[in-house]
Amino acid sequence: MLPGSSPHILLAEDNPVNQKMALVMLKRLGLQADTAVSGREVLAALEEQPYDLVLMDIEMPEMDGIEATRLIRERWSLGPKIIVLTSLEPDLCRDLCYDAGADDFINKPFRMDELDAAIGRSLSGQYPAIAQSLPQVASLV
Repeated sequence: MLPGSSPHILLAEDNPVNQKMALVMLKRLGLQADTAVSGREVLAALEEQPYDLVLMDIEMPEMDGIEATRLIRERWSLGPKIIVLTSLEPDLCRDLCYDAGADDFINKPFRMDELDAAIGRSLSGQYPAIAQSLPQVASLV
């Protein structure tokens, strides 16, 4: 990745352990993220500054990730990219996520290579070098 070309990422995760693990994985991928613990905080953060990518937990207090995703798509139809993070059964939430406007989703617990691949898929158009520049790591040790 070229210096200064790192994507602006917002991690929406209310569980402190999950949040810390995701931040560690992102750091190992050479990325960093701002954090939010509810859908309302996500919307407030997007009002303050643009993000390229939101990593969105589904189950959060105040406003869940699905409702936040719907509202983001109503307000900012062309961005940011949204990857939903869920511990729900994929068959149960796949359509729900995509119908709300998510670009991708990964199941928790996820490995670093799964996060890497989802970010690459979502941002390859905005950051063409990202898929080639992110290290391919099998899992967080």
